[in-house]
Amino acid sequence: MSTVFRRRRREQPDQAAEQQASAAPTRESGPWDADEPHPETDRIDLGGLLLPHNPDFDLRLASVGDQNVGVVALYEESSLQLQALAASKSMGLWDEVRAKIRTGAKDLVEQEGPYGPELIGEIAGEGNTTRKARYIGIDGPRWFVLAMISGRAALDENVANVFLDFIKDVVVVRGTEPMAREEPITLRRPNEQGAETVDSQGLNPFKRGPEISEIR
Repeated sequence: MSTVFRRRRREQPDQAAEQQASAAPTRESGPWDADEPHPETDRIDLGGLLLPHNPDFDLRLASVGDQNVGVVALYEESSLQLQALAASKSMGLWDEVRAKIRTGAKDLVEQEGPYGPELIGEIAGEGNTTRKARYIGIDGPRWFVLAMISGRAALDENVANVFLDFIKDVVVVRGTEPMAREEPITLRRPNEQGAETVDSQGLNPFKRGPEISEIR
């Protein structure tokens, strides 16, 4: 059997090289699509999103009603909210969503970021307060990820970079079922699958956190 194995390796070097190339990521960073080549690391499985481990984060599921539609990461007096939405094959959502956000929050300006156009400025907080916020949109294959960084990280690049590194290793599991445009890709609690992975990494148990407002 070893002779056959050696012969096949000699006869098919190009095929082996092609297989290795096809398994390599085609982009430098994510968010990745579950069906495209991406770095294989141990991630927290929330169903629609696979999240990298960061023991410094306090992670919480965000909900609208009884539906889990996003995740919140708390770190260094800052928060990162992530929400994944269904999109069409032919058209991204960020241009449209960005216009909606600017309509609802007047004190935002556009800037160029690692993923292209971003929004940054002040948004309404609790009561009559305001808070700094930075909106980042990433269009993917049939999905869209909206990230909102608020608090200290909205202005402190050192803290923001920790969140950006987190975003770059997220995997989106869109699935094959039909979904309406802008429909949230729902998440599940990790204790439904793989809760022991979360505990073994020293992360706080997921609990219901602040709601992510609907952007429709």
